Amino acid sequence: MVKVVVSGALGRMGTNIGRIVDEAPDMELVGGIDVREGTLFKTEVVPAAKIDAFLSEKKPDVLIDFTVAGAAVENIKAAARNGVALIVGTTGFSPEQRETIAAAVEGNVPAVISSNFSVGVNIFWKLVREAARELGDYDVEVTEAHHRYKKDAPSGTAKTILEILDRELGSREKAYGRVGETERKDEIGVHVIRGGDIVGDHSVLFAGNFECIEVSHRAYDRAVFAQGAVRAARWVVGREPRIYGMQDVLGL
Repeated sequence: MVKVVVSGALGRMGTNIGRIVDEAPDMELVGGIDVREGTLFKTEVVPAAKIDAFLSEKKPDVLIDFTVAGAAVENIKAAARNGVALIVGTTGFSPEQRETIAAAVEGNVPAVISSNFSVGVNIFWKLVREAARELGDYDVEVTEAHHRYKKDAPSGTAKTILEILDRELGSREKAYGRVGETERKDEIGVHVIRGGDIVGDHSVLFAGNFECIEVSHRAYDRAVFAQGAVRAARWVVGREPRIYGMQDVLGL
């Protein structure tokens, strides 16, 4: 039985994850962390200031974090101090925060950290990588769309797309939107849409003379991210203490 604590427990993603864990026959939801007290499927949710005492008391196998960058760093450090494995889907970390996370995790606990836990998105990244290898002389444009409340832009998933493209194509200038007279050069265009309740759309356009190839992924429900995170939680327990990606979980 995998014992799970969810941080960001009272948010939209936390609630989705909590429901899946609560219904899973091989998992036990033992509580949650958030900015305020509450309950998550009849389990206790405590304020983040009490996280160390809570983890010490509940002794979970894994903590799943979908919060915001500043809070996530502190949650990760607390989990590492208490020997709790980690699933981190929070995005928007600065380079300095990533260094802090690596220092907390490496050699202490296993952690799966990914900008997107959707199985489909991880296959999408693989397809983007393969397309970039074959279409290096094509123009490339990246577009992403999310709901109006998303704080970071571009999304973590889009940033991962750009990292993949840089590895395959070499580092290119990024044009974040265009305005005025802008003759296209060898840059990668990046376009961000925010509105309504869009769960998450990502596409990469490879445009050549006389043809275009577009690779895209669209999420219709946050459950796809929650399901992937729970799948990773089952996988991570007992692994060697270091940082993994969702590609490791899926054997990609």
